[in-house]
Amino acid sequence: MLCVRSFCVVAGLNVAFLAGAPSRVADSVPENVLVVHCDQGKDLISRNIYGHFAEHLGDCIYGGVWVGEDSPIPNTRGIRKDVVEALRRLHVPVLRWPGGCYADEYHWREGIGARDQRPATVNTHWGMVVESNHFGTHEFLDFCQQIGAEAYISGNLGSGTVQELSQWVEYVNYSGESALAELRRKNGRREPWGVTYWGVGNESWGCGGNMTAEYYADQYRRYATYLRDYPGMRITRIACGASDADYRWTEVLMREAGRSMQGLSLHHYTWARGKTADDFDEAGWFSIMKNARLMDELITKHSEIMDKYDPRGRVGLVVDEWGTWYDVDAGTNPSFLRQQNTLRDALVAGLTLNIFNNHCDRVKMANLAQLVNVLQSVILTQGEKMVVTPTYHVMEMYRPHQDATRLPAELVCRDYRLAQDRLPALSASASRDASGAITLSLCNLDPKRSGLLQCDLRGASPARVSGRILTARAMNAHNTFDKPHALEPATFNGAKLTGATLQVTLPPKSVVVLRLE
Repeated sequence: MLCVRSFCVVAGLNVAFLAGAPSRVADSVPENVLVVHCDQGKDLISRNIYGHFAEHLGDCIYGGVWVGEDSPIPNTRGIRKDVVEALRRLHVPVLRWPGGCYADEYHWREGIGARDQRPATVNTHWGMVVESNHFGTHEFLDFCQQIGAEAYISGNLGSGTVQELSQWVEYVNYSGESALAELRRKNGRREPWGVTYWGVGNESWGCGGNMTAEYYADQYRRYATYLRDYPGMRITRIACGASDADYRWTEVLMREAGRSMQGLSLHHYTWARGKTADDFDEAGWFSIMKNARLMDELITKHSEIMDKYDPRGRVGLVVDEWGTWYDVDAGTNPSFLRQQNTLRDALVAGLTLNIFNNHCDRVKMANLAQLVNVLQSVILTQGEKMVVTPTYHVMEMYRPHQDATRLPAELVCRDYRLAQDRLPALSASASRDASGAITLSLCNLDPKRSGLLQCDLRGASPARVSGRILTARAMNAHNTFDKPHALEPATFNGAKLTGATLQVTLPPKSVVVLRLE
């Protein structure tokens, strides 16, 4: 996806930008042009790009997912029914668990068997709270089945052993006769679950052991050797990758261990220190959008290194932690990372998902942090109450991209300027599903100015267009338990189709998803 400032030529179209143009967009001069090659496309947008992450952190698991079978909150085998129903509407493809930093202090045997006999442990990473271990392997995999997601288990390399992780794979995946398979059956699960995705440590450069890249590469090869493919069950081994722009880590891992991995992770958070999620001005809006756009550069540069050692793209880039991170909500435990979720977060989600879609040749999975009540969550709970967030709505609106074919596209757009700084105002991605319908997802990052976008749909002549929009008057618009429907998608009527040309007027601070048939 190309976005160029000033004067440019794209696919034979001359586009001049009007410096200092008024806030009203002149209908006769499109400032933004998108060329979509509808008759091309070879890369699939993996549904796993729309994955999620649930850690034993704050109220994500206990209270957010798990309430116990004796709870007055409606549940199925201890798991909240309202959360399950909401997540099923998202078509959640994959869910990562149990961490995060918590993964490298989690010992799976403490979370199996009769719940009243499971040992209590201390969560040393997140507030020194006592963990009951009532939500363990069986409960997590039951939750995945209830919401229709595949499981992605993050294994303990930091404080665990090779034997411990190897035996966890056997317990979960082996269908034959062994002591561990028999233990699984004794604990209530006759057939194996067949978990494909296994992470080998988490943030091993930091909370997962403070290792050097060279040391971790050696450890990874050792652990990966003993993560067995049992009969009829091939697993995907995902190595701990870099934080942000640590390109040396990727270089070392691909050089030393690339042949023994199927995935390499990347973590990038969009930070705003000193402010809560709903307390910001336009400068706070701008800085978050600029930070979120960095994801494109990070994926591009890490992919270039991966291409050097893996030119065929066998190893997938797995962005298994991404999202916004602010100061916690007032009055909440600072270790629980609970934050509100506003229209600003919705724009970050739309922008980031567009980036992932456009890099789907290398990005094969991504996991939003986190699922419930923590960081950029899609759901908030409070006792028996539940509300979905603006980010939830974006994930639902983008659902048609899952397993669709990415359509190559070039975007030329004006800048969104604030003081002396600037960034491209628009973001876009396009795909074609199995029926031939085209999905176009668009974001206008400018909170004050509309954008007129002209789309050249090359190789297609759709007969009709329909769409939905998420926007609001206030930059910090959000849903609360008292007003759960304050911010929701609405029908979008700002697109006009004439043959193979589509004109779209994008309101300020909006996410728009169009379907062309």
